[in-house]
Amino acid sequence: MRLTNGLYRLYEKHLAAALPRSAIPRHVGVILDGNRRWAREVGLTPAAGHQRGADKIKDLLGWSEEVGVGLVTLWLLSTDNLRRDPAELHDLVAIIEDAVDRLAASGRFHLRLVGALDVLPDATQERLRRAEARTGSVRGLAVNIAIGYGGRREIADAVRDLLREKAAAGLTLEQVADRIEPEDIESHLYTAGQPDPDLVIRTSGEQRLGGFLLWQSAHSEFYFCEAYWPDFRKVDFLRALRSYAARERRHGR
Repeated sequence: MRLTNGLYRLYEKHLAAALPRSAIPRHVGVILDGNRRWAREVGLTPAAGHQRGADKIKDLLGWSEEVGVGLVTLWLLSTDNLRRDPAELHDLVAIIEDAVDRLAASGRFHLRLVGALDVLPDATQERLRRAEARTGSVRGLAVNIAIGYGGRREIADAVRDLLREKAAAGLTLEQVADRIEPEDIESHLYTAGQPDPDLVIRTSGEQRLGGFLLWQSAHSEFYFCEAYWPDFRKVDFLRALRSYAARERRHGR
């Protein structure tokens, strides 16, 4: 039986009220998956699906603000996505540029770009960096924009930066190898200085990370939602938080 809008709102309120404030994740990572499949099922173009997905982002961030999440990481474009059909990729990048501009213009979110931006066109890099810079003084919800992002690429970039730093300090490769610790690599990740994600949500029914925050998610909780990203509702978000709150987190202990 389908719930009416009124019943859904009541259910949302019930879910939100039942969430223990002490169990709200500080950092939520979201894999926004299923735009193309959603578009195909409703008879629209891939670009229309990507646009619908981009329009959903502000809803998610609003829900996150309401419950007290401090940081959200959005995976908008992976390094694997760069192998898509050039026409679709062109549309997708343009949609992402517009979405990031709108988030910056809202004045509500502190944006941080995470990814290998050098894989993107120069004009795209410049536009995204301008949007990020406009939010530098915003004290609202922190939002990581993962674009041109791949977990393996991030770790490789971190190790590369670490080696360059140590070489500049006059250390030999053997000395670096003898002294290197996980914290050294961690300090060179795209998300350096931020808490690791407590909860990672993936939409569309796929049950894999696909390279998302590989290093940072070692102790994360995962929630896989059947809904395609354009159909993701507040109820789905609150259910993810409810599932997270019910788990006993041991961090490997």
